[in-house]
Amino acid sequence: MASSVRYAELHLHLEGTLDEFTLQEIAPQLSVAEISNRYQFTDFAGFLDSFKFAAMQLRGPDQYRLLARRCFERLAGQGIVYAEIIHSVGICLWRGLDARSIAEALIDEGQRAPLKVRWVFDAVRQLGEEHILETARFTSQFRGTEVLAFGVGGDERGAPVEALRPGFDLAREQGFRLVPHAGETSNAQNVWDALSLGSHRIGHGIRAIEDPALVAELRRLQIPLEISITSNVLTGAVSSYAAHPAKLLHDAGVPLILNTDDPAFFKTTLSLEFAHAKRLGFSEHDLETIRLNAFRFAFGETPLP
Repeated sequence: MASSVRYAELHLHLEGTLDEFTLQEIAPQLSVAEISNRYQFTDFAGFLDSFKFAAMQLRGPDQYRLLARRCFERLAGQGIVYAEIIHSVGICLWRGLDARSIAEALIDEGQRAPLKVRWVFDAVRQLGEEHILETARFTSQFRGTEVLAFGVGGDERGAPVEALRPGFDLAREQGFRLVPHAGETSNAQNVWDALSLGSHRIGHGIRAIEDPALVAELRRLQIPLEISITSNVLTGAVSSYAAHPAKLLHDAGVPLILNTDDPAFFKTTLSLEFAHAKRLGFSEHDLETIRLNAFRFAFGETPLP
């Protein structure tokens, strides 16, 4: 991507930016070889294990600050001027960390960033209804700050949609936008479930392609899918780059946004994601539409695209 072009990214896990070099800064007792080994995976379950290993090395506000600072430096260097970054608040609460001090440190660090940063606070689906509701209550304390949205990640099969509903209802009542992961490794029904929660955007959502009625509904409602091509290939959500349904979804009128998801684990950048999309058959006009979608569907006020 040319450096003169401005980009926004809307699906980026902060903990998923913890590359080997930053992790060594945070946990110098870990060797590069050990980190590299722990970052290897062949499927989605293995990826979740790698993500958990990395996240468990973060123990307090200072470490999260350092991670955020390194993340912002990389984003700005890639021409990204606006980012909505997912912070796994649910993991902090589950671990019994000082989640409030960590969140406050991240918000403060975001205000100092060389790009405009807004936040999505995330729960862990497989930890169940009470955890999701607890995370929503915690998120509610940050109403009126740079925290704009509430989501849920993890294993889509870990809890039914009804376990998500109380937390999502609370977050919506408090004025937060809703951005669950859905339809990544499961099925189209999971995307229907996400729509039933009142979702404003959907993380991944690629299984929608399995249900023409769902594709039509996403097009009608103009609910964007936050697509991460490399992520989907490397976790086995799709079998290959060529098999990715992004172009089919785009051609059917579903708005798409390109993202890196967890770039430290997938060794990708936003420029690489656009290059992969081009190889899938997206035209330059298509790619410009997708670039602008990230500004169009952002929850906060963005710089000019």
